Amino acid sequence: MGGTIHLNRETYKNLLKSYIETKDEKTLYKAEKISKSFIKNNILPEEIINLHNQALTDLYPNLAVQMKDSMTFLLEIMISYGLTLQETQSIKEQQILLKSEIAVAADMQKSLLGTEMYDIEGLDIGVISVPANQMNGDYHHFVKGDDGSLGIAIADVIGKGIPAALCMSMIKYSMDSYSEDTMTPSQILQSLNRVVEKNIDSGMFITMMYAQYIPNECKLIYSTAGHEPGFYYNAKHATFEELATPGLVLGVMPDSKYTQSELTVDEGDMVILLTDGVTECRDGDRFIETEEVLEVIKYYSDLPAQEMVNQVYKHFERLQDFQLNDDFTLLILRKMFR
Repeated sequence: MGGTIHLNRETYKNLLKSYIETKDEKTLYKAEKISKSFIKNNILPEEIINLHNQALTDLYPNLAVQMKDSMTFLLEIMISYGLTLQETQSIKEQQILLKSEIAVAADMQKSLLGTEMYDIEGLDIGVISVPANQMNGDYHHFVKGDDGSLGIAIADVIGKGIPAALCMSMIKYSMDSYSEDTMTPSQILQSLNRVVEKNIDSGMFITMMYAQYIPNECKLIYSTAGHEPGFYYNAKHATFEELATPGLVLGVMPDSKYTQSELTVDEGDMVILLTDGVTECRDGDRFIETEEVLEVIKYYSDLPAQEMVNQVYKHFERLQDFQLNDDFTLLILRKMFR
């Protein structure tokens, strides 16, 4: 670096002298080129000021002492500026690296947590899950049993980012090891609770709702671990009923017990499962009411299930000026007419 300064000293002095005497634009162009060489060789701002100061002293030995003092003052300022600039550049480089790593992690999350959408006779399924940021703290999963039943999990990690994604990966692979044919929703939550309590940091919890739909009985069995209540839409009476059962969030106590309930799903009826990113959408400074969510769902209920959830999401995305405050996951099952 010092060699570069020495090699440019005479050039810089001659350029400075030429400009002071002629105010020539060509000289400014040459100065621009030498400036680029400073950048290329990582010359700090204070070194450039010092170079300028030395050139002035060589050219004008009798320069007023006030001018020399002003250059010393400027040099001190630029030393502090240069240090701050280096720190800022280092932070920017770290941010770029972190963004790149998060993008890779987000792609891995999509791959690891991807779930298959099964075709269940007589059932129309729609689901949408959109993260507020790159990593998704929400999770949904489908499991098809050998008896034709469909297991549906929807969960939300209290905690975001990469730790939440890793947490959800563990949950998914734990569920994959369970037998849908032999374990009820409450038993599945009890098993997952033990896994979470043993393996996840004490400051991180998971809310979950697990349901099992049995086609030949048109029955839905469900259990909840502190999760946002779901809803059952009775098509005959055009009414909504809340779906919730008592149960602590996963990971609080190793011996937590979970109750379960069941209901019969008739033709045209819908089961709506969601995360709090749906019910806690904002309209300006206020949180929307749950009734507003249900009204929007009802408004689009003539559409196929997948188009329905897409339109509901678009509605609340517009309401929030396309800025999600939380991860948004909405899942709708509808019993089709024969």
